[in-house]
Amino acid sequence: MPIILGIDPGSNITGYGIINSNGTVHQHVASGCIRVKTSSGKSLYKIFAEISELMNVYQPEEVAIEKVFVHANPNSALKLGEARGAAIVALTKDDLVIAEYSSREVKKTVVGYGAAAKNQMQHMVKLLLKIKNDLQEDEADALAVAICHAQHGKKQ
Repeated sequence: MPIILGIDPGSNITGYGIINSNGTVHQHVASGCIRVKTSSGKSLYKIFAEISELMNVYQPEEVAIEKVFVHANPNSALKLGEARGAAIVALTKDDLVIAEYSSREVKKTVVGYGAAAKNQMQHMVKLLLKIKNDLQEDEADALAVAICHAQHGKKQ
């Protein structure tokens, strides 16, 4: 089963989730959040460095990231884009193709409904991966991106 790294980029919190999956059976490997205070160069480097470390430790065979949706606030969209860019640069170091999925596509795949609420996503991710502990929203979203890729990735 390939190791898949999913990323949910954020300007303050970037979630990551690592799973093993054959496309239908998913196994939780690791997950968590990278927290930064601002979108300064040091914060962007922290996102890059921590994702680079995840790549080194877990050596995923496939990677996926959530697409940016357009914010009403252009400044927020810019900060999110910067964080996403830092993550993408870390992911491309090993020459892996990066799959991208919209939030709606991830929710539809995991919950069955493209406008699912955060708590529905958390519940389904925990159920699919047989996780007993609570998951932070960004962590659950990143795991959901990995699950979405496990089910759709080969078709891209």
